[in-house]
Amino acid sequence: MAAAALLACLMANAWAQVRARAPTAATGPVDLRAGEIRGRPDIDAVAEGDVDLKRGALELQADWLSYEQAQDLAIARGKVRLRNLNGHYSGRELQLQLQRFEGFFLDPRYEFDLLKAGGRAQRIDFIDSKRSVARQAWYTSCPRDDGDDPDWVLQADRVQVDLESNVGVAEGAVLRFLGVPILALPTMSFPLGEGRKSGWLPPTVDFDTRSGLSLEVPYYWNIAPQRDATFTPKLISRRGLGLDSEFRYLEPGARGSMQVDLLPDDRVAGRSRWALWTEQDGALPLGGRWHVDGFRVSDDAWWKDFPKDARSLTTRLLPLRLQVEHDLSGAWGEGLGYARLMRWQVLQDSDERVLSPYERAPQLGLQLAGRAGLATLGQGLGQGLQYTLETEANRFVLPDRDGSIAEPTGWRAHALGALSLPWRQPGAWLVPRLSVNAASYALDQPMADGRTRASRVIPSFSVDAGLVFERDTTLFGRSLRQTLEPRAQYLRTPWRDQAGLPNFDSAGKDINFNSIFSDNVFSGIDRVSDANQITAGVTTRLIDPANGAEALRLGVVQRYLFRPQLVTPDGVPISQRFSDLYLLGAANLSSQLALEGALQYSPDSQRPVRSIASARWNPEPFHTISATYRFTRGLAEQVELGWQWPVWKGALSATDTGRAATGGSQACKGTLYAVGRTNYSMRDSRVTDSILGLEYDAGCWIMRLVAERRSTGLSEATTHIQLQLELVGLSRLGSNPLKVLKDNIPGYRLLRDERSETIPAPTRYE
Repeated sequence: MAAAALLACLMANAWAQVRARAPTAATGPVDLRAGEIRGRPDIDAVAEGDVDLKRGALELQADWLSYEQAQDLAIARGKVRLRNLNGHYSGRELQLQLQRFEGFFLDPRYEFDLLKAGGRAQRIDFIDSKRSVARQAWYTSCPRDDGDDPDWVLQADRVQVDLESNVGVAEGAVLRFLGVPILALPTMSFPLGEGRKSGWLPPTVDFDTRSGLSLEVPYYWNIAPQRDATFTPKLISRRGLGLDSEFRYLEPGARGSMQVDLLPDDRVAGRSRWALWTEQDGALPLGGRWHVDGFRVSDDAWWKDFPKDARSLTTRLLPLRLQVEHDLSGAWGEGLGYARLMRWQVLQDSDERVLSPYERAPQLGLQLAGRAGLATLGQGLGQGLQYTLETEANRFVLPDRDGSIAEPTGWRAHALGALSLPWRQPGAWLVPRLSVNAASYALDQPMADGRTRASRVIPSFSVDAGLVFERDTTLFGRSLRQTLEPRAQYLRTPWRDQAGLPNFDSAGKDINFNSIFSDNVFSGIDRVSDANQITAGVTTRLIDPANGAEALRLGVVQRYLFRPQLVTPDGVPISQRFSDLYLLGAANLSSQLALEGALQYSPDSQRPVRSIASARWNPEPFHTISATYRFTRGLAEQVELGWQWPVWKGALSATDTGRAATGGSQACKGTLYAVGRTNYSMRDSRVTDSILGLEYDAGCWIMRLVAERRSTGLSEATTHIQLQLELVGLSRLGSNPLKVLKDNIPGYRLLRDERSETIPAPTRYE
């Protein structure tokens, strides 16, 4: 079953890549040229010596050719070459009715120009422009002109292609790799192109240290044009049998997908295991929409045992969200009304407990935004008065495992309003802004003072302004444009006592070079920092005026408090006038070397608080090394290294050198690459996460072996091993590590990426 699935997919991909440029019937007049032509006008002709026949997009060359006009029949012998839109053929004899594209080709060799791949056959019968039959055919992207057997070849006793029904049938198909047959199938059918067809998909094999070896063989069910499903039986060596199921639909008024993973009897855990994921949305009457997405699992250990199946950005906080909304936008501005239900599943661990965020059941809200012109300001002054308003009513719940209440719960209604009058010119901008944060609480439990109801209103005023100066300069003989961009913001927010109020959703923001200009050091609604302060900074940039590329960026920013700040994330008032200094720098020293860094420096302690520095060297394609250093005083110190680099290169033959000169990344042939990324904690003296792998590019095939080690606790880790064979111009076999490499290695580039873009994803087939 697995062999059938994989071979069918491979055959489908091979033909699908040339489907769009299938042979077309030749139309128009015949243009015949040769060293000698004889015959009867408008009846027949015989040509010898460098024969060249053209008709429409078809071109036929041979040593000898006869053409009968009544039957529209061309017979060619001796070094016959046939070219059409999808490639070219060569062989010893061809008979072809040009208009109907009916005939046969003996001992043809064929080359698909788009793929730089092809093969040969004993005979090809052209039934018409859309149907053909090839006998004793094979296909490969490896060199075929040096007499040696190709590294890989897909062979079939008989291949029947029907481009009208988009179905192909192969008999006696065998895939050979390095001379060894690795897959074989007596008969199979496959779709031509991107059309969907029920059937088995390629199997995948994975290995990880917690579950062992796993084999998955998906079956695709094309239920209807707008609905399909995939069922994936799987065998996990340590855990037993399982079944993954996915259902998708795309209706005129709704779309969505749902996946259920079942492990009825996990031999390691001694119980049944499951996971459920869904995402759906659709239209409601009168312009409304609904949306649901969620992820639920059977137990707390799921994220450790099955990390590759994670569907949430936070692996231990699994969301469930239900939402209905209605667009209220009009000529006056934008508007949105909505109702939501937000719940969480928290996956706890004995080594490290996770605090669950509050659930919102329900959340009712209205958002408005618009602009009103002010003619009294005069032309060129201001873009009009801008306003935003957000109002919500939320019920916050947070029950713990035994049903008791660990934190305050209840209702909160809030309103966030803002008015601003921005003025912007090419070299300057000024934005005065007035905002208010109002909240009212109705709690299930009394607060410390005995009340269950409370409210507060906190206004805020800010003025944000900046200038941009430019000048032309020269540095190391290079003409550049330098900018000087000062920015200042004044912020005034009165103090309000919030210590006795519940905190449902506020937390301290990560203050950096950009967020230091925000009006509040807290995210969320429940906490608003008091402020009487000015924040000032300056940035300078060096820009190449020819292309706008940034060669250098330097910046510094600091905040000054006119009075102590009392409402802070840690509850300790800030009395020092000057905040920490925030500095950043980025330099593109060349097209190959880039540096970047940021520093938070404390003037009081005269020591760095946080810092990050990174460098990336990319001297040529498929050569990249990156290094990053991260430091947070008292918490973490970490070094990250990433790389993609050739460690061994084989010699290219004369044939391979010619192919490399025209094939883009074909120049990588015969190269072994080391790829990886490792994170080392200097504070804990251990490797936290790492990815190590090898990629061997043999020109027409690529082998990838990647091991990913992921930390799942203070003293636990899972290692996941993936092996993939890519047959260039055909398909990829095995488990796919490419997403892991692209997501984790800065500057990673897919080998053979120019040609891989033309290779479609595995096709649905039977």
